[in-house]
Amino acid sequence: MKGFSKILRKTDTKKRLSVPIRALKSLPPFKLGSHAVEFEATDEKGETWAFQCSTRKRGPYRKPVLTRGWVAFVKSKKLQIGDKVRFVKYKNRATATISYKVRAEKEIRIFGVIFGYAPI
Repeated sequence: MKGFSKILRKTDTKKRLSVPIRALKSLPPFKLGSHAVEFEATDEKGETWAFQCSTRKRGPYRKPVLTRGWVAFVKSKKLQIGDKVRFVKYKNRATATISYKVRAEKEIRIFGVIFGYAPI
C-alpha cells in the first residue's frame, strides 16, 4: 500500500491538484513517451472518480498535476483551502490487481487552531 496526502491550497481547489513529485510512485505508471495517464479512484462512499495525471512535456522538473475530473471531485465534496485529500494505491495479493482510493477530509478548527481532519 502506497499513498500520499496533501493539504489543499487555492490552486488545488480551483483548477488542478499539484501532486508532490515523490507521490508519482503512488499513481499509475506513465506509458513510455507519454506525459499523461488516466485512472479511477473510489471514494469512501464507493463512488468511482476518473482522474488524469499529467506532467510537463519538457524540462528537468516533471511537475505532476491532476486535471481531468479533479474540479468535479472538489465541488462534489465541497472542499476548501486547508482541507486534506489522500490517495492510496492498493494491490490485491490474490489477483495482483491494482486499485486506487481517494479520501477527502475537512479541516477542523477550534478557536482558530487546526485541531485535525475529519473524513467527509
